[in-house]
Amino acid sequence: MVARSRTRPSRARHGNLIDGDIARRDLACVSALTVAAAALYAFYSCVTLARFRAGAYDLVIFDQAIRSYAHFQPPVSMLKGVHNGFGPGFCVLGDHWSPALALLAPLYWIHDGPATLLVAQAVLLALSIPFVWAYAFRASSAVMAGRRVAYPVALAYALSWPIAEAVAFDFHEVAFAPLLTAAILERHQAGRGRAALLAGLALVLVKEDMGLLVAGFGLFLLTRRRDRISGALLVAGGLAATLVATRLLIPHFGGRAGYYWAYWTLGPDLRRAVVHAVTRPGDVVALLADPPLKLRTLVLTLAPVLFTAVLSPLALTLLPPLLERLLASTYPNWWTPRYHYTAFVVAVVFAAGVDGALRAAARFPGRSPGRLVRGWALLVLATALALVPFFSFGALFTPSFYAETARTRAAGRAVAAVPDGVLVEAASSLAPALSPRTRTLLLDRTPRGAPWVAADVGTRDFPFDSVRRQIARVETLLEQGYRVVFREAGYVVLTRP
Repeated sequence: MVARSRTRPSRARHGNLIDGDIARRDLACVSALTVAAAALYAFYSCVTLARFRAGAYDLVIFDQAIRSYAHFQPPVSMLKGVHNGFGPGFCVLGDHWSPALALLAPLYWIHDGPATLLVAQAVLLALSIPFVWAYAFRASSAVMAGRRVAYPVALAYALSWPIAEAVAFDFHEVAFAPLLTAAILERHQAGRGRAALLAGLALVLVKEDMGLLVAGFGLFLLTRRRDRISGALLVAGGLAATLVATRLLIPHFGGRAGYYWAYWTLGPDLRRAVVHAVTRPGDVVALLADPPLKLRTLVLTLAPVLFTAVLSPLALTLLPPLLERLLASTYPNWWTPRYHYTAFVVAVVFAAGVDGALRAAARFPGRSPGRLVRGWALLVLATALALVPFFSFGALFTPSFYAETARTRAAGRAVAAVPDGVLVEAASSLAPALSPRTRTLLLDRTPRGAPWVAADVGTRDFPFDSVRRQIARVETLLEQGYRVVFREAGYVVLTRP
C-alpha cells in the first residue's frame, strides 16, 4: 500500500498548489477551454431555438419568471399556472424553490428573451470547468505532474453526456448546480472551508432538493475524523433545508407540498415511505431496478469516469440525489438518461472518479501510480469522445441540425402573424418565439378562450399525444367562430373576432 502522503497531500500543500504550481499558461489554457465550452453550449442552444426545436416547457416558464424578476415583481409564469391549474398569477417559487434564478434578472435589462437564458446557462455550465480542472490537478499532483491528468479530465467533463443533455433540454435551474457543486468540492479540497460552505448555502437556493446533495457531502465528511462534526451538521442542515423548502416555502408561494411526491410504491407520504423502507428494505432494492431503465441510467452516470467513483468515499455524496430519482415510481423523466437531471451530480461524479482512480493506482505498488492515473485520464477522455454521437451533441455533426427548411420558414411567418401584446395560446414549438412580445399560454387540450391561437398540426407537439388530437383542437376552434389568418406547412394561426 502506498503511504498516505503519496496520495493525500496535506491541506496546506493543497491550498498552495493553485498559487505556486499552476503556470500562467495553464490559466490561459483553462480559460480558453472554458470560453470554448461556453461558446459550444450557447451555439447548440441558440441553433435549437432558431430552428423552433425549443419548447414552452420549460423555456417559456423560466422566461416569463425572469422577466417578472427583471420588473421587480414576483416570478410569475402565466403559462405554467394556467396549464397546471394554479391560475395565471402563479409564482414559480411555488413550483420549485429556486430563488437563485433572480440573479439572472439584470441580464433581461440588456436583452429580453429566451436566448438570454440559453446563453447564461452556457456560461454557468462552462464556469464549472476550472473547478473540475483544479480539483484534478491538485489531487493528481501528489503522484505526477497534475496537468497531465487535469486537462483530459476537464475536457471529458466539458463533453460529458450529462452536460450535453442539460444544454439540449432548453434552460433549467440546473445551470447553477455544476458550478456550485464543483466549487464546494474544490474549495474543500483546498482547505477553504468557509468558501465551500458559502457555495453549499448558495446551492440550496438553486432547487428544493439540493439540500439532499449537501447532506450527501455531509455523509462524505463523516468518513473523515477531523470533519465529522461538520459532516453531521451538513447532513442535518441539508435535510432540514429540503424539508423547509418543500413543506413551508413552496406552499407559501402558492404550490403544494406533495405536488411532486413520486414514491407511492413506498407510501403516500414521507413518514410512511420511510417506515416502509426501513421495515421492508427488499422493496427498496427492487424499486431501484423497476423499470430496468433505472439501472441503465445509473451505469451511464458512472461510466464517464470508468466507474472509479465507487472507489472513493466522495461517492457518498451521490447517494441522496440518486436515490431521490431511482426510488421514484412516477415521473419517468427523472430516471431516464435524457433531460437535465444527471447534470446536478456530474461534477461530483468526476471528482469522485479522480479520487477513486488515485486510490486504485495506490494498490499497485509495483507500478507507477502516476502512469496508471494518466492512462485512466486518457481513457476517460476517449470514453467521453466515444459517447458524443449517442447523446445530444452528436446532432452537431448532422446537416439537419442546422438546416432551414420549409417548416422552419413557415414557423417564422406564423409567429410574425401574431400581433404584439396579445394573449395567445401557442404550440410548444412556437411559444418561445412569442414569449418576449405576447402574453403566452400553452396550447393544450383545454380551451382557454384566448383571442389568438398559434397551432401546429404538422407534427406531434407537447402536450398532445397525436397530431389527430391537434387537428381536432383546431377544428373545434373553427366551430367556435375562430378564423384562419395564416396556414402553411402545418402551422395555423387563428383569431377570434
